[in-house]
Amino acid sequence: MKKLVYGLVAAATVANISVASARDTISIVGSSTVYPFATVVAERFGKSSDFKAPKVESTGSGGGLKLFCKGVGEANPDITNASRRIKSSEFEKCQKNGVTDIIEVLIGYDGIVLANAKGVEPMALTRKDIYLALAKMIPGPDGKLIDNPNKTWKDVNAALPATKIEVLGPPPTSGTRDAFAELALEGGARQIEDIAKLRKLEADNKDEIAALVKKLGAESAWAAAVKKKGEKAKGKDVVKIIGRSVREDGAYIEAGENDNLIVNKLVANPSALGIFGFSFLDQNSDKVQGSVIDGQAPTFDAIAGGEYKVSRPLYFYVKKAHIGVVPGIQEYLNTFVSEDVIGPDGYLIDKGLIPLGDEQYEEMSSSAKALKNLAL
Repeated sequence: MKKLVYGLVAAATVANISVASARDTISIVGSSTVYPFATVVAERFGKSSDFKAPKVESTGSGGGLKLFCKGVGEANPDITNASRRIKSSEFEKCQKNGVTDIIEVLIGYDGIVLANAKGVEPMALTRKDIYLALAKMIPGPDGKLIDNPNKTWKDVNAALPATKIEVLGPPPTSGTRDAFAELALEGGARQIEDIAKLRKLEADNKDEIAALVKKLGAESAWAAAVKKKGEKAKGKDVVKIIGRSVREDGAYIEAGENDNLIVNKLVANPSALGIFGFSFLDQNSDKVQGSVIDGQAPTFDAIAGGEYKVSRPLYFYVKKAHIGVVPGIQEYLNTFVSEDVIGPDGYLIDKGLIPLGDEQYEEMSSSAKALKNLAL
């Protein structure tokens, strides 16, 4: 991703100030994973400060950033939560719509789990198993990509049970979905030899790319990569398309942005698996259990230490033009990044948030409180 520098706010227009000042409650949208953390902070902030408790809505990371980037003023949210970093395309849309000054806050980390109901055997999977179970296209017997034919987990791996592949997960607007597709699906695809070779090829290796694309039968993916990247298209751009495309034949079931609903559906259907953040596993450990992935169970220590490979950073973004206009934004920001909230012993750690390291926390906290420039 190219470097993008967020400038400091110079001034909001008179029109923007007048419309924004009509609202006295902070509006927060975004990630369903960050939602429970933001809700706890918002409730405590409302009780312990002179400001109203912020209104927090779960719209998904992509949905939240779409709303956030629409513009400044009362009709648009002040803050958006995200379970992934803002994309360059989203940043550019913000800029185009006048949201030119943004504060980025990294609050911690979260593992993405594949869980099933307690009372049945927990699954032990590799990322390759996950790719072969849930990707739209996988290599067939001759190595060429075909529509995913696997119906049961045993079809994927003879060591797995002959249980129907049935996975409840978030929709495309979700940061959890994005991160799962990148870390688990593409991570598994890269364990296929020809796909791994393709990913290493740079844009000037056109002949080698063409040969592997032909061998894989991935011409449509290559055409899509070229359409998007032009002459800069690389092998990894093709692999992103191959690896991150989720099957649409019923094996993967979009269950909305409500992770609590997925937990309840898993309890009702013990043969199904569900995808959500570690915090929901932690909060519902009496009902569901996480699958072992690549030999590692999803535990707090494993995610914090980097041993659990399907994990991602969590963020929120603040609209600088609304600071000092909508009451309490600066104070909410300072509260969220305080040691009492996301420090090593902060109360969000008890809710399942994986904390930043000491140096990372100090850098983030001082930058956020000072509203310093941030870069992608």
